[in-house]
Amino acid sequence: MQRSEFFGDMGSPVTVEGTRHEGHVPSFKRTLDLLLLFVSFPIVLVIGACVAIAIRFTSPGPVFFQQTRVGYRGQTFTMYKFRTMYVDAEQRLATLRVKSDRDGVCFKLRHDPRVTPIGRVLRRASLDELPQLINVFIGNMSLVGPRPALPCEVAQYSQTAHERLKGLPGLTGLWQVKGRADIPFEEMIALDLEYLESCSLRTDLYILACTFGAVASGRGAY
Repeated sequence: MQRSEFFGDMGSPVTVEGTRHEGHVPSFKRTLDLLLLFVSFPIVLVIGACVAIAIRFTSPGPVFFQQTRVGYRGQTFTMYKFRTMYVDAEQRLATLRVKSDRDGVCFKLRHDPRVTPIGRVLRRASLDELPQLINVFIGNMSLVGPRPALPCEVAQYSQTAHERLKGLPGLTGLWQVKGRADIPFEEMIALDLEYLESCSLRTDLYILACTFGAVASGRGAY
């Protein structure tokens, strides 16, 4: 795969080698993750507290949502989010799958009736993702990388799609910067592989900076 013009001349790429589910996580990523977590902790704590209160007082159910995801080298882990759906959301999923607004194995519904009113606000601002900073701290996620997939999605992956598991999953990435759920599944896979081949400190900082604009635009956030 050739390096995309999206990155321009941002630094030396990291080559992802090995067979399926094998890869290399650059050493700079852990240092960058912990440094930015430390710097942002006070403001994240305040925002998180406000979000938790809003969820608690606007819909019944827990503040946090936990879900099993597939990460680096196919290892599963528990991912954390602020709850944006009604508590019976999982039970209602089967009847909604045929209405997915996105081709491929990833289910996305623009007007999902399972999402609470406050949940729609949180999703548009990406505030529901804040608890994943816990995953970043633990080390099963990074600030930048391919989004962690559901086991049922990975079970349907092609051999090419499996290549995205060679990188540590991230809170943000090229998919988010380019348009999130508005990006077709196959293009998402291509962007993830592009990132893994071009990964460097400079590209991560660039993607993090672009994420603020992507969040502000609200494109693909549903």
